[in-house]
Order: sequence, then C-alpha cells, then structure tokens
Amino acid sequence: MSRICELTGKGRQIGHNVSHANNKTKRTFLPNLQNVTLLSDALGKSVKLRVSTHGLRSVEHNGGLDNWLMKTGDDQLSANARKLKKEVVKKLAEKAA
Repeated sequence: MSRICELTGKGRQIGHNVSHANNKTKRTFLPNLQNVTLLSDALGKSVKLRVSTHGLRSVEHNGGLDNWLMKTGDDQLSANARKLKKEVVKKLAEKAA
C-alpha cells in the first residue's frame, strides 16, 4: 500500500540527513497517514479513508467531507475519492430536483 493521502494526494518526499560533518545521506519524509471513518451527510453513511492529518484538518475546516469534495478538483483526488464525489454530486442533484 502506497503512502499517499486519498484526499489531498500528499505523498512521500525525498531529502537528506545532514550530519555534523555535513555528510549527506538520502532519506524519505513520509506523511502522517491515519485510517479514519468520515461521515458523509449527503450519502448518510460513513466512509473509511486513509488520510493525512493535514487532509483531516482541511476537511474539518471546510465543514465536512461533502463540502471538501465539492471544493476540490478531480485531478487532486484519488480514484476512490473521485468515485465518492460522483456519488455525492448525484445525491445532491436528486435532493435539489
């Protein structure tokens, strides 16, 4: 399983460990991923996602999972999140009509 946030797309970054003698060795910086269950108000069900803590704060800041999905472009979302967004848009369209 790759270490990529399903909502924000945040993944690993590569850098260096730098010693006191200024020797540089490769290292990776991994995102802080958490398995969370988020509640979708439009769908009326909970969804399990693997999300970074940064992404989780963004979801809470935007007022929930549905609002976050509506504001975020499809190119930034994972395949699972894109499918979830389509379901939310469809359900909201049914409620509006």
